[in-house]
Amino acid sequence: METTAEFYCACCGEPNQTFVDLSQGFQQTYVEDCQVCCRPNVLYVRVDEDTLDVAIDTDFNE
Repeated sequence: METTAEFYCACCGEPNQTFVDLSQGFQQTYVEDCQVCCRPNVLYVRVDEDTLDVAIDTDFNE
């Protein structure tokens, strides 16, 4: 099962949409490039087990 979520680029601050594969667990970490500045972001994804709400924190990946 997939859902979409928004994260803000750790480099330029612009909002980005991403797909989150809920079958991969309630805590995930992966790298995705910003759709605006193309810089890599480390995404720390947390999914609420009850509501399936997604929260994403980002860090800049050099």
